Amino acid sequence: MPSTGKAAAIFRSVARERIARGFSLVEDVVYVGLGLLLAGAALVLLVSLVVFFGRGLMIGTLSGNIVSVLDQVLLILLIVELLYTVQLSFREHVLIPEPFVLVALIASVRRLLVLATELPKVVETGGVQFQYAMIELGVLTAMTLSLVGCLVMLRKRAPGPPGGNPGARTPYRWKPASGNCSSNMA
Repeated sequence: MPSTGKAAAIFRSVARERIARGFSLVEDVVYVGLGLLLAGAALVLLVSLVVFFGRGLMIGTLSGNIVSVLDQVLLILLIVELLYTVQLSFREHVLIPEPFVLVALIASVRRLLVLATELPKVVETGGVQFQYAMIELGVLTAMTLSLVGCLVMLRKRAPGPPGGNPGARTPYRWKPASGNCSSNMA
């Protein structure tokens, strides 16, 4: 009877390993697809921005559209940071919190930039729109400051591997066998 128990345990172990490999393969395919889509979007936006910048420079309207240029640059940076996250997840199957915080920070700065350019129009209209704009401005400012604080704390928490690059990011590796996460600093 004990050999039957061992055989069942080995079968379960082999089945789990095959299922885990299957999920890992599906995950890799999804990451490659997302990476290709993000890279394509970043390249299209970059070419579009270069054309827009060149036209604005040639006809002299660039100074009036500089906020649009900055907005596009921040959108491209956001996509590149997402691409980095996907690439890292594909390559090493790790989760690093910094890219997600950075994406949120870029998004809030983008919205602050757009809101700042719309503010003179909102001030003229006054009323409820002005109140909503001020609330949004306050929330975005608080969110931006808290995200910067998060980045500072994350950098202090994990300065990098001992004896390694002090600016290196410390990943969290998912361990399928135990089902929990741990820092790779050890």
